[in-house]
Amino acid sequence: MSLHLSKPGILDLSGGDKNDMKYIFHLQLEALVVEMQDPKTGVKGSEQKLNVTTIPHVITGKDIVAWITNKMKTTAEEANVVGTMLVAYGYIYPLQNHKKLVMCNDSSLYRFQTPYFWPSQKWVADDSDYAIYLAKRNIRKKGLLEPYEQVHYNHLHKWLNHKWDFIVMQATEQYRAGRERKKPDRVVFDCQERAYWILNRPPRRTHSALDCGPDRLIDPNASEKESFDLYRRMNIFYQQAIMRSKVKSSVSLGALVKYVTTYKTHDPFLAPCLPSNPWQTDSDAYWTLNMRSVDLPTKMRVERWSFSLFELLTDLRGRDDFKIFLKKEFSGENLAFWEAAEELKWGTASSMKSKAETIFKTFLAPNAPRWINIDGRTMGLTVKGLEHPHRYVLDAAQTHVLLLMKKDTFFRYLKSPVYKDIQKKALNPEPHSFSPAQLEQNAQNRSPGIHPIILWKQEEEEKAKAAAASAPVDVKAMMSKIDRK
Repeated sequence: MSLHLSKPGILDLSGGDKNDMKYIFHLQLEALVVEMQDPKTGVKGSEQKLNVTTIPHVITGKDIVAWITNKMKTTAEEANVVGTMLVAYGYIYPLQNHKKLVMCNDSSLYRFQTPYFWPSQKWVADDSDYAIYLAKRNIRKKGLLEPYEQVHYNHLHKWLNHKWDFIVMQATEQYRAGRERKKPDRVVFDCQERAYWILNRPPRRTHSALDCGPDRLIDPNASEKESFDLYRRMNIFYQQAIMRSKVKSSVSLGALVKYVTTYKTHDPFLAPCLPSNPWQTDSDAYWTLNMRSVDLPTKMRVERWSFSLFELLTDLRGRDDFKIFLKKEFSGENLAFWEAAEELKWGTASSMKSKAETIFKTFLAPNAPRWINIDGRTMGLTVKGLEHPHRYVLDAAQTHVLLLMKKDTFFRYLKSPVYKDIQKKALNPEPHSFSPAQLEQNAQNRSPGIHPIILWKQEEEEKAKAAAASAPVDVKAMMSKIDRK
């Protein structure tokens, strides 16, 4: 593969093969576009009629692809990719379908974008400029904007309402100035401006190439101006770097090795899982044994609970077992508070205020039935935050309670008869040995499994039953029912 400069600043990939296309991002795209516009060696343009207007210097998609194929000595498919990239970054724009930012290898019409709208000009796409453009189109189209443009227009009208009179005045003046141009020039400028804004303000749910890739606002050849603000930011960065806690590479690598050693036997892609890997055998026995609510979990699952408190609380079956231990220890209020904080964090916004009040009355108020023991500073911050509750108002108290369980309760649970008993009773399934015919039959009888929404409904029903079972019994109400019977 030979790489050389055919002209100053233009990288030539002639003599390369398909692998040369990986270096396309290192090309100076603008220099390539300039060479394509060369009157002698560039792409030949011609006049074409668009509706009833004659547009000069129009090129077709197949001419562009042919030129790139000949220049780079590559295939038409890869040349089409290069052409699509030039269209996606706004160096070439389509005349017929302005939303279709791809290069079509046919007779579709394109034009070169004026250098004023190139990304290297560092023209930031400002909301005010876009509002002026939409107001001008609204005047020209007499209110018949495209749906996505109408949405942007309405949003900007509310957002920039304080200077909307100025925006309309600017749009009117630009519209009047455009009317004085010749019709071909007016149509060309409208197409250029529309191509710029379709890139910088694309319709909703559409991908824009300017969202990633080469930054159009940074010139890699220009050094940053050394100003007072630059040195101030550098000073802040180095101060933060000095204060940041540092760990030796040997310690961090040792922690990584320990983590991999701990979890590698529990990864079904790195180690065989029992009774069989469902991705290989199409058997759902593995999923059935590891459902959220089973009477007896597997030994691998119980072993994973001992890795950390996070693993134990994440597994709902392990959390239920942890609750049994806490109930015997008469210290279940910490876990109950942690679960209530999780429900507040991930629950609906409409129930946030009522949940916050219930949590305060149950766990934080003086003489609360399940009062939790946290330090005074955390309690003060939490109670003050509950005056205007939000999703993360209990984060400080939840973290404090979690650390208490991690340092004390979790290790006592691992040594308790509850955990040892579930270890003894845990299942150790025998590995499956399927024949090729059985594997084929499993693939034919493959079922979609239980839908997550159904599982969620089942869990909600179980929670409601558990809450009803643990609710205090009203003796007077029960006696009145018996008397009526």
